[in-house]
Amino acid sequence: MAAAASAFVSAQPTISIGGEDKPDLSTQLLTMTVREDTLGLYRCEAEFGNWGAVGGRIGFRYFDRALLDFGKSIKIKLDTRVLFDGRVMGLHADFPEGAPPRICVLADDRLQDLRMTRRTRTFNDVSDADVMRTIASDHSLTPDLSVSGPTHKVLAQVNQSDLAFLRERAAAVGAEVWVEGSTLKAKPRDSRDSSSVQLTWGNQLREFAVTADLAAQRTAVVVSGWDVSGKQAIKSEATSSAITSELGSQTSGVSILEGIAARRENLAHPVPITANEGQAAADAFFRMSARRFVTGHGVAEASAGLRVGKQVELKEIGPLFSGKYTVTAVRHRFDTAHGIRTEFDVERPGIGQPH
Repeated sequence: MAAAASAFVSAQPTISIGGEDKPDLSTQLLTMTVREDTLGLYRCEAEFGNWGAVGGRIGFRYFDRALLDFGKSIKIKLDTRVLFDGRVMGLHADFPEGAPPRICVLADDRLQDLRMTRRTRTFNDVSDADVMRTIASDHSLTPDLSVSGPTHKVLAQVNQSDLAFLRERAAAVGAEVWVEGSTLKAKPRDSRDSSSVQLTWGNQLREFAVTADLAAQRTAVVVSGWDVSGKQAIKSEATSSAITSELGSQTSGVSILEGIAARRENLAHPVPITANEGQAAADAFFRMSARRFVTGHGVAEASAGLRVGKQVELKEIGPLFSGKYTVTAVRHRFDTAHGIRTEFDVERPGIGQPH
């Protein structure tokens, strides 16, 4: 383990506050964790030494709120690549026994505004993209959307935060949401950045653990409802064809399960009033569960290129598990003992062919 740890990149991240790089603050960085997942809300916790020379005396360095303060923009960079871009939302102080005091900055991206805004309202004759544009406008965000789906007669946001409602509508049409700077993005997974990062075990890829599990797989997903205008029942079904385009030469968990037993799931929570709504809901749920057939967790050399939604190609881990995955969570970690490294979670719907 010691040999692997020593191979981590030991670069010191650059800290920018209010749009200006702060080299002195960067040298005081003790620990840092930047987290990102498919739910959005990019988060950062950065801990700094808070004791030293200040104005010709020895004392607390950052309790005057001149540098570290609520609402200030904070950017974490590795070389020229941005690891995090957000605002300071919390300050935490630590006074350990036998060690100098510390201050921890808690920061979130612009989705924090949506999380803190709770509403009850209705939308009439709108698509999910229309709703997303409204939410973006409410928070002075620029929408960048690639979302298709049916038009709804009525959609209700009932005592929900804007972020929870946004996630709900995105999930209904199989899209993922995130923020880059002041741009709200919503796109299906296959429309996100198609470029891939390559990691080879024993080189950039330090550790990796992976599981292929049929427990959450379904051979079919059925959504039922009532077509109000047509006055007839709705029964929409999603099967293996919904995931075919993501497989390549891999064997899906769905097809393996079909050879063992049929496992159909009837969803009770969607209540579609058109066939298009029902099919969108069935397809979205089917893809979500199918993609969880193969899941993994890895540790790599620090890489700003590893972002949620990106493709990562893992090499030299055998015929069953080598190949491309979609990144679903990223954690950039820094400490003074090991430097900076990147932890990540991945998933894909298929397993490779044995040689």
